[in-house]
Amino acid sequence: MKKFNFRKVLDGFTASSPGSGSSGGSNSGGAGSGSGPLHPGGPAGVLREEIQETLTSEYFQICKTVRHGFPYQPTALAFDPVQKILAIGTRTGAIRILGRPGVDCYCQHESGAAVLQLQFLVNEGALVSASSDDTLHLWNLRQKRPAILHSLKFNRERITYCHLPFQSKWLYVGTERGNTHIVNIESFILSGYVIMWNKAIELSTKTHPGPVVHLSDSPRDEGKLLIGYENGTVVFWDLKSKRAELRVYYDEAIHSIDWHHEGKQFMCSHSDGSLTLWNLKSPSRPFQTTIPHGKSQREGRKSESCKPILKVEYKTCRNSEPFIIFSGGLSYDKACRRPSLTIMHGKAITVLEMDHPIVEFLTLCETPYPNEFQEPYAVAVLLEKDLIVVDLTQSNFPIFENPYPMDIHESPVTCTAYFADCPPDLILVLYSIGVKHKKQGYSNKEWPISGGTWNLGAQTYPEIIITGHADGSIKFWDASATTLQMLYKLKTSKVFEKQKVGEGKQSCEMVEDDPYAIQMIYWCPESRIFCISGVSAYVIIYKFSRHEVTTEIVSLEVRLQYDVEDIITPEPETSPPFPDVSSQLPSSRSLSGSTNTVASEGITKDSIPCLNVKTRPVRMPPGYQAELVIHLVWVDGEPPQQITSLAVSSAYGIVAFGNCNGLAVVDFIQKTVLLSMGTVDLYRSSDLYQRQPRSPRKNKQFIAGLTELNDSPVPLELERCKSPTSGLATRTPEAAPGFCRNEIAAVKQRNKVPHLPDHVNGHCTSPTSQSCSSGKRLSSADVSKVNRWAPGRPPFRKAQSAACMEISLPVTAEENRENSYNRSRSSSISSIDKDSKEAITALYFMESFARKNDSTISPCLFVGTSLGMVLIFSLNLPISDEQRFTEPIMVQPSGTFLSLKGAVLTFSCMDRTGGLMQPPYEVWRDPNNTDENEKSWRRKLVLNSSSSSQEVGDHQYTIICSEKQAKVFSLPSQTCLYVHNITETSFILQADVVVMCNSACLACFCANGHIMIMSLPSLRPMLDVNYLPLTDMRIARTFCFTNEGQALYLVSPTEIQRLTYSQEMCDNLQDMLGDLFTPIETPEAQNRGFLKGLFGGSGQTFDREELFGEATAGKASRSLAQHIPGPGSIEGMKGAAGGVMGELTRARIALDERGQRLGELEEKTAGMMTSAEAFSKHAHELMLKYKDKKWYQF
Repeated sequence: MKKFNFRKVLDGFTASSPGSGSSGGSNSGGAGSGSGPLHPGGPAGVLREEIQETLTSEYFQICKTVRHGFPYQPTALAFDPVQKILAIGTRTGAIRILGRPGVDCYCQHESGAAVLQLQFLVNEGALVSASSDDTLHLWNLRQKRPAILHSLKFNRERITYCHLPFQSKWLYVGTERGNTHIVNIESFILSGYVIMWNKAIELSTKTHPGPVVHLSDSPRDEGKLLIGYENGTVVFWDLKSKRAELRVYYDEAIHSIDWHHEGKQFMCSHSDGSLTLWNLKSPSRPFQTTIPHGKSQREGRKSESCKPILKVEYKTCRNSEPFIIFSGGLSYDKACRRPSLTIMHGKAITVLEMDHPIVEFLTLCETPYPNEFQEPYAVAVLLEKDLIVVDLTQSNFPIFENPYPMDIHESPVTCTAYFADCPPDLILVLYSIGVKHKKQGYSNKEWPISGGTWNLGAQTYPEIIITGHADGSIKFWDASATTLQMLYKLKTSKVFEKQKVGEGKQSCEMVEDDPYAIQMIYWCPESRIFCISGVSAYVIIYKFSRHEVTTEIVSLEVRLQYDVEDIITPEPETSPPFPDVSSQLPSSRSLSGSTNTVASEGITKDSIPCLNVKTRPVRMPPGYQAELVIHLVWVDGEPPQQITSLAVSSAYGIVAFGNCNGLAVVDFIQKTVLLSMGTVDLYRSSDLYQRQPRSPRKNKQFIAGLTELNDSPVPLELERCKSPTSGLATRTPEAAPGFCRNEIAAVKQRNKVPHLPDHVNGHCTSPTSQSCSSGKRLSSADVSKVNRWAPGRPPFRKAQSAACMEISLPVTAEENRENSYNRSRSSSISSIDKDSKEAITALYFMESFARKNDSTISPCLFVGTSLGMVLIFSLNLPISDEQRFTEPIMVQPSGTFLSLKGAVLTFSCMDRTGGLMQPPYEVWRDPNNTDENEKSWRRKLVLNSSSSSQEVGDHQYTIICSEKQAKVFSLPSQTCLYVHNITETSFILQADVVVMCNSACLACFCANGHIMIMSLPSLRPMLDVNYLPLTDMRIARTFCFTNEGQALYLVSPTEIQRLTYSQEMCDNLQDMLGDLFTPIETPEAQNRGFLKGLFGGSGQTFDREELFGEATAGKASRSLAQHIPGPGSIEGMKGAAGGVMGELTRARIALDERGQRLGELEEKTAGMMTSAEAFSKHAHELMLKYKDKKWYQF
């Protein structure tokens, strides 16, 4: 346990420069190595309390935990009818195995090749996967994290189809050349038995039959194999005699085949939308041919062709007509119809339309035996973006309610927030509200995929994940104990009027594509205050209520626009920093009715919001209800810039937000604007960098050049940034480094950028490598040139958002120096060639010391900018609750400035004992409660909330992290105690101060993929792991840390990946995961009866081992396929482990396998003994019955 002594430094003593306390070097991973105390103490200092840092590097380890959501780009589906688990393969080589809620396993092929097909070894705890690199893999599912036991790589042929008969250890593999190979599942070695395509077809056939599209053994006789070729040829192959018993030919290509359970008929689906039923006794022509969705024609004419039927399943029932289920086959003249699944049951035909294309479907049956009545009870349908299960036992075919979080991507996710160790009652409260709005009409039966076991584990604290979406919806998820379940859904778009397309007055202020997309989220779980900012430059504040209310939505308009060029003589009288009180009254009027709204194109737009709030009373159901909507409006023809930082204080009743133009502070209790200032005005007369006006002549010349540039095609980088899933600022507000990073997009939007950005391989290298666009106001002629969009088209794109950029790393030293030069706040900033705008990137409310001479803490607002400056604002609040509702709040700059290198990302405070201080908050109460006692209840505030029980005292420590470094300041002396240069060659995307094992630490995620943890307040590195190369900005937008060593990010457009950096959770992870395999006795086969056993075929006497074994079939060619031991097999462990531990591991696995075999043998022996006893009993009874009878009495 390391101790640090902090000594008090005399007030007014100037802190040294950031670079003087540490070296600027960095290692190859991008993390800076220099850190250390700047002012550990001095002779004049007074000894302060000792802060004991309990965290060490042994507390930390990076580990993926669970993955939630729908598997991205699915390709294959399989189901184990005994274990009742489902497997989904994807195009990226991933496999998701699902069982009962809580049983959700993710595994990945190392090659990343697409999964072509999956086959369960039914009730054996194993899975075979065939991938697009022509490799077969055997997965062991008898462990919580499945591992590959064997792999078999085909070298000369491409795999097209696989089939594994029930209770067989021989896998049939069809190839693109039309050959069929056989693989031993136990050893994963290829048999010498091969069915060549030229032997399967007739010798007179002159054309190749095409790839193998189907393989299945006959339900009547296991010694017969049905082989389907793509060109319409079907061969019934006798495995013993090694010859074709019969052949079937059809004019149309075959897509799938399925047997009738008696083994006398089979059905084929074809490319012309037809279904053919064949009888083995008359293979010359189909027994029946139908085109289910074809138009009926006159007699003698062929039915009209339809779209291909990609798959058909033919399932029989004991007490009803068989089910024929197929996908596709619709008529070509119905081009607008959605993908569908058709269910034919007797004479009834039901078409189920799907929201997405069908990838695969499987019929779930009661029995695993193919020669029995199948008794189907459900159909699992895998769509491109969803998984549904249809109930076949009810006539209207309802779907089951899906217990998995498969709808995360219902609308593209644009931002995320993660909260661990929330108030315990929140989950129940949110669920009780959300359950009232669930969809109805689901099947009343239990979810049929119910395999595996799962228990809660040791982790018991509540966790909540919040996702913001492109359609303006917000989803609250219960993420406790490695599960994910939706609690509550909020639709923020309901506060706005719907955009009417085609009406006379065009919605010129509407953002293209997704005007309601969520950009940032701020949530206070204790007070239940919820706040969001949208892509259309608005902020909505919500309060939680259990009661329904009908009321008008209050809205405020804020003008937040500032151009440095307009300042010729900086005089405070001409540009007051604080707005007039008379202009701060709440507004609930119709914004569309503003006198400043201009319908004609080419006229300067002013005071127009991007969206119009509903002016009529709105019914708000229980849950989160809109309290206030704040708009940023157009100013002199300039559209409002997107919001880049957001913070809310429930204790103060204040919301603050900023963008690349300035800062706004709003009182949401009195519904008034407290502050609306440009970034330059925030510094007032204390601006350290003395921004000067630029040459208007030079700007005007450059504008003309950019106007011509605007007519050129949109660059590819911009097109990639159009979607909110790749172009929205999505950080939690405390760590949002958002500001306009895509300068090229700003060129297209405003035509006023004074310089083009620096690029590495065509992509922006850092969020602060360029600042937001600015320039002087245009004349009416210039406005007409700028506004080239047609009426109703948006004036700016989503690419203008804070995180819209692509990253190409590593950055060369020359480029890094150039970018650092552009970002530095040196004297060259005043050059007329440089853009002097800076964005507000971080905001933080806290009880702190605003000035050096303060002796007590007071309400403060910390403001961080994109140029590394930190400003502290003092908040003067009314003393009593009564005055709080009537008297105004004063927001004043304190004159305190702190500086860092790079854009400021996050703030936090610690008390004098090292305990993490939480911002003050108001205890929640229902604003719509009708109880009289509740109405008279005064506001209850929680101030100076600290993790320790001691008071704050006469000083505190402030932690500030930027995209380059972290600093710890002592307040009120404003002395920099510690500084750590985190990175020089890259930049930090996300940083948060989190609690781990009751101690605070700083967690950072860098653009080069490193995750770094530093102790507080000393900033000692605890962990630095190259976890994830940043290949997609989706990860950067959605990555977030939280307490207790948890983090998450959106790993694909449809999936959330959770991880932990806690060593304790990594050790306990096995106990928290579910078991995929549970010992279940295989159901017994039905008694076939004497006559069926006598005339039903020779399937029971067929010995595959004798036919396919090496003794009979010989060895396969070594060049045909290569066996690769997997990491989960004994051979793999021999190569990966050595010494005593390796031997013990192999011995343990061998003992487990031997014990398993002995257990199976014991079960079989017990079964035989029971049968023998029953036979002896019946024989004895028969002997007693006929003991004393004569021969003529029988």
